[in-house]
Amino acid sequence: MTRNAQESALATPTTAPQSGRTPVGRLIGVDLARGLAVLGMYAAHVGPDPAEGGVTGHLMELAHGRASALFAFLAGFSLLLITGRRAPKTGRAGRQAVAKVVIRALVLLALGTALTLTDTPVEVILAFYGLYFLLVLPLYRLGARTLAIIAGASALVLPQILYVVQHALNSGEPGGIWTWPTGADGLVSLLFTGSYPALAWIPFVIAGMAVARLDLTASAVRTRLAITGVSLAVLGHGGSWLALHLVPGAMVTLGTSDGSEGGSVASAWWSDTWGWPSGDTPLGLLVASPHSETTLSVLANTGVAITVLVGCLAAVDSSPRFHRLARPVIAVGAMSLTAYVFHVVGIRLLGIEDLPGSPLHVLLGFVVAVTVFATLWSRYFRRGPLEWLLGKATKPAELVR
Repeated sequence: MTRNAQESALATPTTAPQSGRTPVGRLIGVDLARGLAVLGMYAAHVGPDPAEGGVTGHLMELAHGRASALFAFLAGFSLLLITGRRAPKTGRAGRQAVAKVVIRALVLLALGTALTLTDTPVEVILAFYGLYFLLVLPLYRLGARTLAIIAGASALVLPQILYVVQHALNSGEPGGIWTWPTGADGLVSLLFTGSYPALAWIPFVIAGMAVARLDLTASAVRTRLAITGVSLAVLGHGGSWLALHLVPGAMVTLGTSDGSEGGSVASAWWSDTWGWPSGDTPLGLLVASPHSETTLSVLANTGVAITVLVGCLAAVDSSPRFHRLARPVIAVGAMSLTAYVFHVVGIRLLGIEDLPGSPLHVLLGFVVAVTVFATLWSRYFRRGPLEWLLGKATKPAELVR
């Protein structure tokens, strides 16, 4: 049994549910979704450049930004697995859970910073991931409805605040402790200017917390979530498409902005091959490309993340054959930290500089290597190697009284 499956089993029934519920109480589908997120980041980093077009280019573009958003969304799920998924832990157990989250966050901050300092070409997400944990931890006692409202409100408000802050920082970014350590992501980068700025990415984490609080073994809940996910994706991407076509001068202005990389701005409602909002015009808030950090982008990617999670849960629970076929990806998801670090280190050791842009066989080599390793490792060990070390690092939390 995988680590997440065992932890989920503590929070959900393990006996056969009543009518209207899926027959599997343990949420193995979460590991599958996490595995897809990791492999999606592999595609974004060591896959062919989406700008090359064609079927392969379009498939690669689907992974860009959406895989990391799914990863952040599932961070909220992971936080509640530690602090109590269906109901928050209280008393000493609650304090120990909070301490574990804090320790994990600090380890991820340190590990992400160390990987970035190796001058790897990958925009490492781990330090941002650690900060997300710290920022949303005060919300862990809230219910699903309240968390969903906060996630929605933050998605509507925070990207606009980020635009204002980034515009102000363009005239002069503070130095000193705010940008320490040199060569890595300092506090300003982690919050505002980095590849995954917390101000625009914590809505994903809070949304993941809201979904984790629900009874995901209930068919009715999964159906509502599927409808919600698809609706958010359509609202985000469709709203961007309409805005770009209806707002006078939007595509002309964005097509000539500093962030344009020569691609057609007409694809900015779903793809970042055109470039990114440079911050020199508020019209950049109309796009929904994966790394644009706009409200429409956050809504769309949250919808995609919810849809993928529900699809993974349903597929694993409804088809034993699919479950067996998906075991390698599930194994990767159960040791997602190890798998993520594996590909960053692999890129550094192989001297890959152009990301994306590697031939397809390089991506396939990475995928085969990590799935074979994860599958073999999971036969003998419950946790991945880095997950085991991370568990050891959180042992001092048990001293909390």
